[in-house]
Amino acid sequence: MLHGALPFLGPRRPRFALETERLVLRPPRMDDHAVWVRLRRDSAPFLKPWEPVWAPDHFTRAAFRNRVRWAERMVEEGRGLPMFLFRASDDQLLGALTLDNLRRGPAQAATLGYWIGEKHARRGYMAEALGAVRDHAFGVMGLSRLEAATLPENAASRGLLERSGFRHEGRAEAYLQIGGRWRDHVLYAALRGDRLPG
Repeated sequence: MLHGALPFLGPRRPRFALETERLVLRPPRMDDHAVWVRLRRDSAPFLKPWEPVWAPDHFTRAAFRNRVRWAERMVEEGRGLPMFLFRASDDQLLGALTLDNLRRGPAQAATLGYWIGEKHARRGYMAEALGAVRDHAFGVMGLSRLEAATLPENAASRGLLERSGFRHEGRAEAYLQIGGRWRDHVLYAALRGDRLPG
């Protein structure tokens, strides 16, 4: 599934990227702003039930610039991998996936978060991206554990995690504020020994 990580190849190429059969995963940059806004706006009814309340400046260039700088620092400091998902055939933005809350030392663990635009959902893109990130995290990064959480009623997300080698571990009460309310989440994890073939 994973074709490999790409090195820095010039000012238009990302400093870090993963390639799969259909996707390129790389950190956001400022020239992604317009397509990101369009995809998020078009998908708002699809995304908002599962996400924290969007800030009033959610779509502004200033807020996006902060997002890009945050992503750059995360990668440079080895604290995580915030990545946008692009379809390799036409460079269309599909969604995003973030490997965050990276813990080294005895933990060697990180947390996954993700979203996909409504028109690109249920086509296997996010499963492909999760597989690439899982392989990179367990292989190149040497992590032992990946964690993810989702709302109990989010059947699509739960199914995605289970198909991607994550196991249900329990329930966390008042885990995150979603839609302005503290919501319980179900917890999933994948361990390095659970890697799926392919």
